[in-house]
Amino acid sequence: MSQNASVLFDAAGPKARARYRLFGVLGALLIAAILAAVVWKFNEQGQFEAAKWKPIVGGELWTAYLLPGLWGTLRAAAISIVLAGAFGGIFALLRMSSIGPVRWVAGAIVEFFRAVPVLLMMIFSWGMYVKYNLVPSEYFALAGVVTALTLYNGSVICEVIRSGVDQLPKGQREAGLSVGLTQQQTLRTILLPQAITAMLPSLVSQLVVILKDTALGYNITYLELLYSGNTAASNYGNLVPLLLVIAAIFIVINYSLTKLAEWIERRLAQRGRSVADPDAMAGGGIAGSTAGPSLQHNRDLA
Repeated sequence: MSQNASVLFDAAGPKARARYRLFGVLGALLIAAILAAVVWKFNEQGQFEAAKWKPIVGGELWTAYLLPGLWGTLRAAAISIVLAGAFGGIFALLRMSSIGPVRWVAGAIVEFFRAVPVLLMMIFSWGMYVKYNLVPSEYFALAGVVTALTLYNGSVICEVIRSGVDQLPKGQREAGLSVGLTQQQTLRTILLPQAITAMLPSLVSQLVVILKDTALGYNITYLELLYSGNTAASNYGNLVPLLLVIAAIFIVINYSLTKLAEWIERRLAQRGRSVADPDAMAGGGIAGSTAGPSLQHNRDLA
């Protein structure tokens, strides 16, 4: 335990450590018992019979149901990620605008879409597209899913970026203003790039939320992975095995995105340490090679 942490918290003694180990063992046994009960119940109902798993091993179920559903999930997630990123970036700029009314209106819009449940927005958007025929009929469900995911996750991304800007040292803004940049130029050219870089792991983690929430498209008959799996289960009579396979697919994709976020975080941390390396700053290296061109670039922008 570090020195700062030891000031705030007392180190656990032998009895406390023994108690923590006991609680850990009891928790693990409880989880194991629940899993064993679930497996036993499934086995009792014949969910692990070879006949129920045979269609999953074959290729027909994958080509007819699971792969089209996976494509629908990835397509909706990819479109939503791009649009949510654009929405979040634009509204982050508006929320930090020096014009009061613009800032208040943007804040009201962001807070509204953050507060409304995604499923409610999805159903409402789908209903509007159907009622007013705003898009071709084959894209009604896709448009409803993308609209809801864009509005909600874009609002979250907006707040993540704004939080990153607020956490930057005040001297960054003052430095931009001192070389003749306006408030908006300082925000766009100095503050936002640093904030997005610092908050990149959080932004990547938000991709997991977007990917998982595509499953809500099931409620508006969007052909995503869960909807396709449920349709296949109705034809093959193997709902539980199919749900387990679908859960495994989501876990693999989301785990990959989580590891990507961790890798980005490590890379950023390593880059931060390399910039702060005393050897790199020896002889005025940073002042001569980095700060000078940066200030000249800012003056050109001004």
